[in-house]
Amino acid sequence: MNELGMPFIALAGAFLLVVVILCLFGVRRMTLRRTLGTVDASICTANNRWAMGVCRYQESVLEWVRLLSLSPLPARTMQRSKIVLVGRREPTELELTRVPPEVVIVVLSYEGREVLLAMKFGAYAGLSSWLEAGPHIGVGTWR
Repeated sequence: MNELGMPFIALAGAFLLVVVILCLFGVRRMTLRRTLGTVDASICTANNRWAMGVCRYQESVLEWVRLLSLSPLPARTMQRSKIVLVGRREPTELELTRVPPEVVIVVLSYEGREVLLAMKFGAYAGLSSWLEAGPHIGVGTWR
């Protein structure tokens, strides 16, 4: 091989790796969106940074899956019986630059901690309906 052969092979391999990783991100994103009970939702992390992701409704848990990750496991899982819907509000001016346009900030309380989710109003309506449709506290229920 000449002296340009090895660098070319290394660059081609790196380019192919980048293309494969981007395709995996795309396939994961399509799989997440095609699953029933999923909505786009950003979450406010502990240091007031917003991370993009997808909320997935299960029977008794709400899972939040990070968008820019290849992991199939949710980054955050919340038990339905421990979630309290505090309300919703419009994003502040500082939040407008960090969240997608036309979203509402949903304020939840989970195990005594405040959780902020940014989602479209329709997704918020679905979340509130899902929470309200859970079994009521009483004999024989899981709450």
